[in-house]
Amino acid sequence: MKKIILSCVFLCAGIISQSQSFMHGAGVGIFVPHNSVMGTSISGTLTYSPRFNFMENDGFSLSAGIPINVGFSGSYSLEYNSYYGTEESNTFGFMLNAPLMINLNVGAGSTTDTESRFGFFVGGGFGLHYGDLGTYVTDEYGYEYYDSKYKAVYGPAGNAGIRIGVGRQQKNIEIRLSYMKCSDETKTSIYGVNTLFNF
Repeated sequence: MKKIILSCVFLCAGIISQSQSFMHGAGVGIFVPHNSVMGTSISGTLTYSPRFNFMENDGFSLSAGIPINVGFSGSYSLEYNSYYGTEESNTFGFMLNAPLMINLNVGAGSTTDTESRFGFFVGGGFGLHYGDLGTYVTDEYGYEYYDSKYKAVYGPAGNAGIRIGVGRQQKNIEIRLSYMKCSDETKTSIYGVNTLFNF
């Protein structure tokens, strides 16, 4: 694990030293982790997406970025039962998703100089996800039940999306679809949809 993290740090440092331009954006999204243990859950996220273009021309670039998503989820229920009385239940969830992505960018949003009003991107990389992925617990009587379990997991990731140019200085609105497959024993699939404004 330490070797993977160290390799990512050196890769990022090399890309930054060779980068031609820095671009970034912020927005919101929805992330949906799914596995056989916990089923499906949904988290609303805040997103910050920095990237460095390390190869570019007027309407094309290759970039390395880390779209950081911080998400929260929760529920509240209040039930009344004539035998047990009032039962209150609260849940709160937290998640962090931060993949290192290498993207091919074409058209709007690919560089700060492009005049295109429409563009797209596609890419892949390797991600980190921290959140409640669930676990099965066996009690003293041999019964299995689901329990919450937070942990950090890693795995391959991919994303694709479109960008629509707005304004005069090549700012753009981005719609991104993402996917990550966790390599731990849960084999969690994490789907994401984000909308960002790129500065």
